[in-house]
Amino acid sequence: MDDTIKNNLLLSAEGVQIAINGNEILQGASLSVTEGEVVTIVGPNGAGKTTLIRAMLGLIHPDSGNIYRRPGLTVGYMPQKLSLDPTMPMTVNRFLELGVPADLVGHGRRKKTLEEVGIGHIANSQMQNISGGEMQRVMIARALLRDPDVLVLDEPVQGVDVTGQAELYRLIRKIKNNRGVGVLMVSHDLHVVMAETDRVICLNRHVCCEGHPEAVSRHPEFVEMFGEQVAGSIALYPHHHDHHHDVHGEIHTKGHSHDG
Repeated sequence: MDDTIKNNLLLSAEGVQIAINGNEILQGASLSVTEGEVVTIVGPNGAGKTTLIRAMLGLIHPDSGNIYRRPGLTVGYMPQKLSLDPTMPMTVNRFLELGVPADLVGHGRRKKTLEEVGIGHIANSQMQNISGGEMQRVMIARALLRDPDVLVLDEPVQGVDVTGQAELYRLIRKIKNNRGVGVLMVSHDLHVVMAETDRVICLNRHVCCEGHPEAVSRHPEFVEMFGEQVAGSIALYPHHHDHHHDVHGEIHTKGHSHDG
């Protein structure tokens, strides 16, 4: 790891092994997230994606391997699932207050954060009455209230239609650009997420391949995992420039190598 990456490193896992009830979930998995970078973990069900994130956040302890979190790191975490009692009246504003330090949930801060994610108009709506897309934006807003250094989003577009998925991924990239945060995501929505991420980690208990989305979509292990039809359609994403990326994400101009 070069000095620039070390200085910008927010969160990393190295050689993480985890077994639960004798079932090996992760086999030497490694990844890192740096400032201003969107990293997305993809993989089939049971690949260990959520387990790896939970280990990186200190919610579970690996059997072996190392976890690094920058000293003083503030994390905004959006879990994969949220269960709310549908009979309990609760406004969006009230929900944002739950479990968040009082100094972070003043009216002005809540209002500004809801507007940042495009849902300022539902602040006083009941949680059980909002749409799936609005719910995901509320969850992102809640993660942002902590003014995090890194956003960790586990399936952030779950229960949202295809158009809404694209909008949410664009919102996440906009937040990254405006705030300069690192973003670590888990996603099954390969087609859309590939266009909005900087680096892809393909996980199936171990890291099968990683790098720039264009390169990963052509990697033999990615093709084997998701099938040629899926991999081929992802590779067709617009990526308009005069170079290509090798399997490590390195840039090469067409016809000759390029060091830039």
